[in-house]
Formats: sequence, C-alpha cells, structure tokens
Amino acid sequence: MRFNLIGPFQIATDDGRTLAPQAPKICQMLAVLAFQPGEAVAVETLVRELWGESPPTSATKILQTHVYHARRMLARAQENSPKRRLLLTQAPGYRLDLADDEVDASPFERWVRQAQWELAEGSPERAAEHLTQAQRLWRGPVLSNVPAGDVLAGRIAHLEELRIRALELRVETENRLGRYREFLPELRTLVNDHPLHEWFHGQLISALHRAGRRGEALQAYQNLYSILRRELGLEPSPELQRLQAEILNSSARDAPLDLRRHLPQQANTRDRSRRERDGLHHVA
Repeated sequence: MRFNLIGPFQIATDDGRTLAPQAPKICQMLAVLAFQPGEAVAVETLVRELWGESPPTSATKILQTHVYHARRMLARAQENSPKRRLLLTQAPGYRLDLADDEVDASPFERWVRQAQWELAEGSPERAAEHLTQAQRLWRGPVLSNVPAGDVLAGRIAHLEELRIRALELRVETENRLGRYREFLPELRTLVNDHPLHEWFHGQLISALHRAGRRGEALQAYQNLYSILRRELGLEPSPELQRLQAEILNSSARDAPLDLRRHLPQQANTRDRSRRERDGLHHVA
C-alpha cells in the first residue's frame, strides 16, 4: 500500500490499482495522518483540520464515523492482497500503520536532504542522482484534489518549499558540473514558473553571459526588472544590479562572471519585500 500526497491524493494498492477517495473530509483526515506515517495524530488536530476553529459539537462523533468509513475503504482496497490493519486507534487519536517509504512525501524529503549533503561534501554527481530520484516523485502540486484546512496548509507549504530547495540544488549541481549551457532551457522554465524568485533569474543571467550571450543576459535582467516593478514596486537586488553593470562593462575577452560572487544562496524576493515593508534594510 502506498499513499501519494505529491500531486492528486491517491492510494496505490499492492496489486497495482489506484484509488482516489471521493469524500473530501476522509481524504483530508487520511492526508494528515499520512504526513506522519506510523505516528499517532491527536483527535484535536484532526478536528481542527476538518472544521477549523469552529467545529460542531458532535465533531468527535462525526470524526469517528469518518474513521469507520475509511477503515472499510482501506479493507476493500486490500481484497486481492494480504489484509493489514492500516488505520489504528492510538492515544491521543489515530495513526496510519505505514512505513516511511509507503508515503511518497517521505522519500522525496530524504532524497532532497541527501542531495544537499552530497553537494556540501563536494559530490555533485551523487547529488544529481539523488535529485533525479526526488524529481521522479513530483507529480504536481501537493494534494491538488483535496481541500486543505489549517493543518494541511502547513504541511503542504513545507513540502512546496522543499520542492523549491530541490530546484535550487539542481541549478547549483549543474553549475558545479559545468553544464550551464545544457541547463539553459530548464533555467528559462524555472524563471517562467517562479517569476518572483530573483535567484533563479540571477542564475539565468549569469549562465547566458558565461555562454557568450551577453545581449540575452541583459535582456533577461530587463525582464526581471519589469516583473519586479510591475508586481512588487521593487528593483532588482543590489547584487543583481552590480552583475548587470559588470556585464555592461565587460568585453568579449573578459572571463565569464561567477555569479556566486554576487548572489547569496537562495536569494528570496519575498523575504526582501517583507523586510522593506517593515522598514528594514535588506543586507544580502
């Protein structure tokens, strides 16, 4: 049995079938439990997910009914395989008796963490292998077919942020391996998919310049400038402005720029915008 949380919520059976439960609240309940495989989740947590801060007086009883129907569904899903009691009652609530690898979010997080460690240890080839494994698990937005309450919203945000980190690691890995030319199409896709992520823009600008495409690098900077002014009323970070100036002042004979001299790791426009709104000066 495998619970897929990345992309549409699905339950994959041992005999190759895929189930997509139709009852939204049962999906929510199972998703919260699946984010903590093998661990008990308190009744209060499940009630907050299903009904927010204003649950009905009969919330606990309704939750018990959802558990009953979920157990029946899981039992039917195992018609052609050895029966397992998957949804158990355990204080202070309920738990799914699953191993980490039976929930796709767990190996995804593990692959990303291992890639980060390998890159820090100077092994970009192994980091690339781990990131490839993680990428294969990403089927789209997390729980795209399930309504998310307060609890799931936090779990989803964590996984989506980890996805961004995986993409950043992929860029860093390709740079370490000297494959910035080959990676240009994917960099353009990243910039298109994450238009407010300045670090991705900076990597594209740098890669274009290193590839000898100075005019395109400057156009990429201008695209970022237009996006930030239109969407946030901001200008590119000082690091990117300095990068633009160096490209303008460089000649074809100049050595390619190393963007790592200009940009901090994981530059984040959202953090900078929030700091500026709070009246703080952002220091990269």
